[in-house]
Amino acid sequence: MSIKISKAGFHRDLQYSVQWSKIDHDVKALLVQQLPSGVYMDEYQLETLRRDTGLEVLLDSKVDVEAPEYLSPGFTALVFLSGRREAAVPVHGRYHRPSASSKRVKVDLDPARLLLRSDQCEALSACFCLHRVVVEAPCTFSSHSICSWTEILDLEDSGGVSLELAVGDSSMLLTVCAGTVLTAVLSCVYLLRNIWKHGSF
Repeated sequence: MSIKISKAGFHRDLQYSVQWSKIDHDVKALLVQQLPSGVYMDEYQLETLRRDTGLEVLLDSKVDVEAPEYLSPGFTALVFLSGRREAAVPVHGRYHRPSASSKRVKVDLDPARLLLRSDQCEALSACFCLHRVVVEAPCTFSSHSICSWTEILDLEDSGGVSLELAVGDSSMLLTVCAGTVLTAVLSCVYLLRNIWKHGSF
């Protein structure tokens, strides 16, 4: 299994690829991805992708897309690879606290866990020679039922990935505040002047 990050800036794609040896059984795959507070997934965007491309991703909690990193919890995404062995899942960077010492911050993503299940092969150890453990997870994207999945351990090429995000320069705080206040005052003066000049009282 491999995971890569594509695109640049605050809007990226997590690209997953899973390969296993050919067998005679239909095998379903599920990726369990823990995500830190520094990134988020947009459930409305995921729903649009589900309708348009068939991508199936479940989030374990509601995600506030407007909250900054320091006010956000981490969450878990379940990526169902029904009928496919690859998926590109959009992920977005959150705004971090401004810093006077660094212009970029690194966000580390842990490796995804790989779960497999087969209706024709209840004990996947009979289908694969695998280091494994049995865990519980939703059977499908659209089902509330819980099934037993086999988590595959000691995966090849399953290291985590990271992305760098730009952060604000806190040394410019006073300059930015002063400029904002001055702009607001001048705009108010301009509006009041035009209202007084052209308005009817």
